[in-house]
Amino acid sequence: MRNLDMTALRSFVVVADTGGVTKAAGFLNLTQSAVSMQLKRLEESLNVALLDRSSRAIAVTPAGEQLLSYARRILDLNDEVYGRLTSVEFEGEVTLGVPHDIVYPAVPQVLQKFATAYPRVRVQLLSSFTRGLKAQFARGEVDVILTTESGLEPGGETLVSAPLVWVGAPGGSAWKNRPLRLAYENNCFFRAGVQRRLDEAGIPWDMAVESNNTRTIEATVSADLAVHTMLEGTEPRYFERIHHGGALPELGGMNINMYCREHGNNQVLEDLCAFITNAFRRAPVDLPEAVTA
Repeated sequence: MRNLDMTALRSFVVVADTGGVTKAAGFLNLTQSAVSMQLKRLEESLNVALLDRSSRAIAVTPAGEQLLSYARRILDLNDEVYGRLTSVEFEGEVTLGVPHDIVYPAVPQVLQKFATAYPRVRVQLLSSFTRGLKAQFARGEVDVILTTESGLEPGGETLVSAPLVWVGAPGGSAWKNRPLRLAYENNCFFRAGVQRRLDEAGIPWDMAVESNNTRTIEATVSADLAVHTMLEGTEPRYFERIHHGGALPELGGMNINMYCREHGNNQVLEDLCAFITNAFRRAPVDLPEAVTA
């Protein structure tokens, strides 16, 4: 019988997701040599090259891409079975705070996996602004928070970095108007940095709406009355990325960070943080020059 080595398979997935053996070793809490050995053993068992090591940046080969698709499903099923048959029946509640604009697509996946592993633990999901979530976390009101910010404060972990992009109504033309009309919540972390970039580019702007209601912002932008900015990959279907050809300034990037309270031996909280980390690190992108706010 020929069986895949689950440990080596997990190392391969993490190397592919993080882009290198060094980062993967830190994530897996293994030495670089141990990870390299697992990858070599996996390639030898399948008799194919899974990683292209010809350049400084490790890339996945076509055979590796095919295995990666299978590997994710195999590991997810392995983790589900292991958790279901070995976990203690925990009960209780944990509170997760997430800025509304990064809820999709990762957070529903996290909630689904968590519910499978801990069916009797309730997740209280809070959707708010980064500043508000950090204040609640500091007061001990939230167990785990995700934030969108240009840096990282002590105790946090950067999950992924993504460019900030201009968005508007599908087929809209509001981005061509001057002054440029903007729609942001009053407490949006991106707002001040975007305004600063426009000032630096000499582009006049004004605020089309003043509100802390997300639906109001969405309606204004969808009606092609203003433009907005979001992290690439988080745009809802009723917004469209603006391909402005240089008519608007490039905005750089932001970190999606996670802050988790000290969980000691709390397996529930530890696993929730692990589910979040895995969900966001499956599609990492490079961080451009950061917008400051």
